[in-house]
Amino acid sequence: MSVTPESVRALLESEDFGDRLRGVNHLRQLDPAIAFEMIKPAVTDSHVRVRYAAVSQIASLGTQDLQASLELLRDRLLNDPETDVKAAAADALSALKLTEAFDDLSSLYHQTDEWLLQFSIVAALGEMGDPRGFDLLQEAIQSENELVRTAAVGALGELQDPRAVALLEPFAESDDWQLRYRVVQALGRLRNQPGAQATLQTLTADASDAVAGEAQRYLSD
Repeated sequence: MSVTPESVRALLESEDFGDRLRGVNHLRQLDPAIAFEMIKPAVTDSHVRVRYAAVSQIASLGTQDLQASLELLRDRLLNDPETDVKAAAADALSALKLTEAFDDLSSLYHQTDEWLLQFSIVAALGEMGDPRGFDLLQEAIQSENELVRTAAVGALGELQDPRAVALLEPFAESDDWQLRYRVVQALGRLRNQPGAQATLQTLTADASDAVAGEAQRYLSD
């Protein structure tokens, strides 16, 4: 059975949330301009799984209308009752580089106790590349939550602010090889900054082959 705007609309208007969820997924097979208009109501669907799927898909469809996407995603980021949907909104905002939402993301990071949402916000600030994110990332890298710290390491690398080198260096001695690996990747993006090369050189002798190999790769580039 072929997927058409009519068939998808019928699913999206169904009383059954499973049908609506399929409808959101079927939107991927339609023209993006049509799909974007049809996905808007699903962003505020009564069922969390439908909202999550719709908000996540805005990350790719949102280029059709960035201003409308900003409004839709900002609303879900600030007002959705479910953490998963808020996190998906942060992810989509970063994918679309909607830096207009920076203040919302920063405020929400400090207001929430949910690690998943903090993690998504930290990762979003790295992907956005907004230099205003440095101060929050400087705070997040000291988070008590290991995953938030790891996300902050990666985000500082993406931001490529020279001040990040001093923040990253202590984590080169972490007991967690995966965190050291992320440090290598972050410093690799900053390898032309003072101090980064020396730390990368030290990590070429890391006990983890993966860490050592990644450090060597960046130094060889």
